Amino acid sequence: MKALVYHGPGNKTWEEVPKPTVQADTDAIVRVDAVTICGTDLHILKGDVPEVTPGRILGHEAVGTVESVGSGLKNVRTGDRVLVSCITACGACRFCREGRYGQCLGGGGWILGHLIDGTQAEYVRVPFADTSTYPVPSGASDEEILMLADILPTSYEVGVLNGAVRPGDTVAVVGSGPIGLAAIMGARLYSPSHMVAIDLVDSRLEAAKLFGADVTVNNGREDAVEAVRSLTDGLGADVAIEAVGVPASFELATALVRPGGHVANIGVHGASATLHLEELWTKDVTITTGLVDTCSTPTLLRLVTSHQLDAARFVTHRFGLDEFDAAYDTFSRAGDTGALKVVLTRS
Repeated sequence: MKALVYHGPGNKTWEEVPKPTVQADTDAIVRVDAVTICGTDLHILKGDVPEVTPGRILGHEAVGTVESVGSGLKNVRTGDRVLVSCITACGACRFCREGRYGQCLGGGGWILGHLIDGTQAEYVRVPFADTSTYPVPSGASDEEILMLADILPTSYEVGVLNGAVRPGDTVAVVGSGPIGLAAIMGARLYSPSHMVAIDLVDSRLEAAKLFGADVTVNNGREDAVEAVRSLTDGLGADVAIEAVGVPASFELATALVRPGGHVANIGVHGASATLHLEELWTKDVTITTGLVDTCSTPTLLRLVTSHQLDAARFVTHRFGLDEFDAAYDTFSRAGDTGALKVVLTRS
């Protein structure tokens, strides 16, 4: 089969590799029908995730069809159409029993495209398939369900839920890429009084308006802190969500938050950021980090299939499964191309 293989920072190729086989009785082999590229994949290619070693097949999101299953599976069957989650859950360890699947101790967590071969391939082996895949509802499209593999649960859990967004809050989201837009979409479920999108690219701020932002700030030209304080009687945001993953964006989020507020970091950071405790220590600020657990996926599936969330809106560019070079180029130059999410499908 063909797969996208990582060969070190800046180096990837679409090449022939062995087709995966069932290795444990809880495995499923899934034919990949639709796959996307994540900002985390770009971090990997920059060398920000050293655990990803040369020879690894990239990718951790897919919708596909089950081709074969291990003897221990009870719910997943050959021919099933499934969402392959970015997080794998053994279902039995301490953290899985707490619903913290991202911290799985039994061989799961974020492993696809990280510690084992991933989904940017014609086929993928999915460990613990009973607890790591979700049936695709009848009538749902591959594209909209694919958005539930990572960006929607990540933004909802690590941004909105960790940030404790409440009705009437002023919520500021730093970064209007796919994760930031998903955070805006998720936060809107809680009826904030103001939804502020902050970015350096005007086209992304225009997209943020479509996803529910009522205030946009280009922090290359405007003072984002003053803009948020002007909405909040000088206090700052109730919740500041960091959705970029660079030091400046985290430091801006901590400057935006009011006393007693929440800073929820979603971004994948490859470099140290300064925590200004000399300013924060008296402000009763709560700062959260997190890897997505995907415990919200069943809820989000219901919201998407009932059309309460328009997940398909994220998809701006479409490619064939063998067009990864073009898809990565388009996605990595989002400021020029206007890309939010790219989807590659089997012809």
